[in-house]
Amino acid sequence: MRHVPVTAPRAFVCAALLALTSCGWGAPTSGRGERLPAAATGVTATAGSSTSVHVMWNLADEDPRITRYEVYRGTTKVKEVAGSEHMVDIVRLEPSTSYVFRVRARNADGVPGPLSRPVRATTPAAIAADRTAPTRPAGPHGRAVGGRAVQLSWTGSSDARGVVSYDIYQGTSKIHSVGGAQTAAVVTGLRPDTAYVFTVRARDAADNVSAPSGAVRITTAPGPEDDRGTAPAGFRATTHRSEGAYYIDLSWTAPEVDGVITEYRIQLDGRDVTSLVWGGSPPSGTCTHSFYVGREADVTYRVRIRAKLPDGTWGARSPERSVTTGRK
Repeated sequence: MRHVPVTAPRAFVCAALLALTSCGWGAPTSGRGERLPAAATGVTATAGSSTSVHVMWNLADEDPRITRYEVYRGTTKVKEVAGSEHMVDIVRLEPSTSYVFRVRARNADGVPGPLSRPVRATTPAAIAADRTAPTRPAGPHGRAVGGRAVQLSWTGSSDARGVVSYDIYQGTSKIHSVGGAQTAAVVTGLRPDTAYVFTVRARDAADNVSAPSGAVRITTAPGPEDDRGTAPAGFRATTHRSEGAYYIDLSWTAPEVDGVITEYRIQLDGRDVTSLVWGGSPPSGTCTHSFYVGREADVTYRVRIRAKLPDGTWGARSPERSVTTGRK
């Protein structure tokens, strides 16, 4: 997911000398002719507590794809995350201190892009012996903004020493953070025609976190790209017999999405019957799985599979395949 801050209109003329980003007429290249990733956009930094800052940016859609992002505090690289990530908490900072952050993208060829524009955040003063969390945010509500974004708002929390930030969760994953003076946010990078559940938590300078707000359930609008590319590809189903029992054998290729897919759900005769979760790293290329269906021959089953995507939602189901035990 990504968020989009309000920015000024793009200038009509791009700087010609030592340009770090292009105006759209061609990608920047290095002195050796390598295609450089563009500078990270939408970079923001928000104090999360007296010792932490939350840095966010927009995910890039480039070829070669971005495989990792590097986060710099001043001139020092302090974090590196996978190309599917778009936010990070920088911790162990000093209270009442101003910091400058930049983000750099690096593509699949290992080529680094230019540093983003600098963003600044100031940590609040430390609060001694504060163990009381803010009250939970109240009255959360929201609406879909087309197929790719939602607007959320809530009533501010109260805290004896003041709320520093609000964390927005999708399910159990923190996906966004805004300053304590804000009671609204826009979350983008969503999928069309998809149901999402959001909650909000308040955080104070001592890093005490409130209970979650009530849940906000929003379904994004349908669009021309509904679930496109999220179904497992090349799905196949066959059967085999072993020690008097029949098994269904599945094979497929994971959909190409940002991030790693570790869980699938198998549907048999129109019902979800089991989940497959990889204990370690999922296989690259073709995935396979077999499961028991009984000892009776000449029984026909209809089977489909779908992936749990990195954003926590379920992707499109594969085409349905029919198999019959005892037949090849």
